[in-house]
Amino acid sequence: MTQDTAFSGTAADVDDDEISLLDLLQVVVENLRLLVLGPLAAGVIALGICFIIPPTFTATTVIMPPQQQQSGAAMMLQSLGALGGLAGAATGLKNPNDQFVSLLKGESVANGLIDRFGLVARYEAGYKVDARKTLDSVSRINSGKDGLITIEVDDKDPVFAAQLANGYVAEFDRLLDRLALTDAQQRRVFFEKQLQDTKTKLDKAEMALQSSGVNGTAFKISPEAAIKATAEVQALVAAQEVQVASMRAYLTESAPEFKQGLATLAALRMQLAKLEKSSPTPSAADADYVARYRDVKYFETLFEAFSKQYEMAKVDEAREGANTQVVDPALPPERKSKPKKGQVTAIAALAAGFLLLLFVFVRQSWQRAAVDPEGQQKLFRLQRAWAKAVGQ
Repeated sequence: MTQDTAFSGTAADVDDDEISLLDLLQVVVENLRLLVLGPLAAGVIALGICFIIPPTFTATTVIMPPQQQQSGAAMMLQSLGALGGLAGAATGLKNPNDQFVSLLKGESVANGLIDRFGLVARYEAGYKVDARKTLDSVSRINSGKDGLITIEVDDKDPVFAAQLANGYVAEFDRLLDRLALTDAQQRRVFFEKQLQDTKTKLDKAEMALQSSGVNGTAFKISPEAAIKATAEVQALVAAQEVQVASMRAYLTESAPEFKQGLATLAALRMQLAKLEKSSPTPSAADADYVARYRDVKYFETLFEAFSKQYEMAKVDEAREGANTQVVDPALPPERKSKPKKGQVTAIAALAAGFLLLLFVFVRQSWQRAAVDPEGQQKLFRLQRAWAKAVGQ
């Protein structure tokens, strides 16, 4: 192929492209009235429908969820200095507000709202499960980075929308009161028993230490401070193990407080291993006295830890439960949120314009194929294939 031939082929391709583009432009110009008036008509119809559809109002309330209190084990952990930072870094907990959002979206809150406002009849639902689905579709609950939770509720009545949004807060408080009271009762009974058992063991350890006599050589080999530090950390480990065991009764393994407890226990065990490795080993003659002294310090620290947990559980049981702070209560909205006339009109006009443009191009291609012999054969084969597909 010569250079002139190649150039001619390229020019022909360019001409074909220009002709096809001109043909497309000609099709658009020939159907310009349809492509302009059609979308305008669709937009006007959509606008008219917006006036017919009953308006929807959105009420919004913003709350600050209860702040989680620091547990007794975590407060004791802070006295160990850098160990507290180690436990905090090991948790890797997510935002605790996610748990409150899950509670707000749960069945307990939804059932309370359904009973309080008679949503089964209002939503014309046959069963509560259907009313819950409708309630979930008209409600949006989100947690922001600022630590606040936003509750949005849609309804045709602005006053009812505000009442339903505020009802979420009331039912959420009822749920938290019930969970907090049940949690406190379980912890109080559990630590009361642990406290009694530890007191009995402490009395026995003190009697055993008194019967062994004072041995000054033991303190020279294994100083009192070292024994006390090891015993205290051992007691903290035991107390934390008991705390984690009690959490299993009322918390799931994915709960932030339970993850915090496991991380604290791991950090305490690491600290205990370091202390035991660095502590000197007493002689056989002094081992008995050192062991008994360590037992006394161990049960003393354990008794003190259980006492704090027991007192905290009693305080929690006496309280009515954590209250949610309402930052912005829901008020009846003054303006509707749906339908948005401008947005609906624009979307309808654009969709109609696209469909009409596709229609005129398809129609033009069909008409050209009808007068072209090759196109007629393709149309005939297409008709036969369609008839075969539909069983004719």
